[in-house]
Amino acid sequence: MLAFSQSKPHSFLMPRIAVLTGDIVDSSSLSAEALGETMAALREAVAAISGWSADIGAGFSQRGGDGWQAVLDRPALAMRAALYCQACLRRLDRDRATRIALAIDDGTLSDAERENPNIAHGPAFTASGRLLETLSGHRLMVHAAGGAEAAALRLADHISQGWTPAQARAVCEMLPPGAGPRAEAAERLGITRQAVNQALWSAGFPALEEALGYLEGSE
Repeated sequence: MLAFSQSKPHSFLMPRIAVLTGDIVDSSSLSAEALGETMAALREAVAAISGWSADIGAGFSQRGGDGWQAVLDRPALAMRAALYCQACLRRLDRDRATRIALAIDDGTLSDAERENPNIAHGPAFTASGRLLETLSGHRLMVHAAGGAEAAALRLADHISQGWTPAQARAVCEMLPPGAGPRAEAAERLGITRQAVNQALWSAGFPALEEALGYLEGSE
């Protein structure tokens, strides 16, 4: 079971987790095959996030027909993870996207809960789920923390909604921490380094990467 501290503000002696709760945008317009492809892309994205380093634990579960939830035990990387999920969908096609409500709180996660976040509970899960219900219109991502973190995610949301599939493919290659040289990303994508550079610049990636670095360094 999840164990959460009830004290506020956050105790630095207690581990923290990040919860991302989402649903697919315009899911009713997708075929069953396309919806399945979208969910598979999210599941694969979270699996990739768990492989960013040996000390990252992440889990994914589907909720209902078009909903999903992911949990991450490295909350400093939560905003990067949210953007990575969006990029993994956007590289399928330009209209593929998900809403994401992000919340962070004190807690620990068992192996079973990491395998299936649907069985977990606690303040971060509650806050994330409730926050998702407030999302409407063109806004796709929101952070429960408010303040600078919410402001940064709001701007990142606006930028990411303009990504083309080609830009999203380049972003997917470079968002993971320690992604390596762009020349290697170009080789994996089968394009030139110049094309990768252009895609990343057009996607606003340099500014996003710098902002993420500031936020992650402050955690």
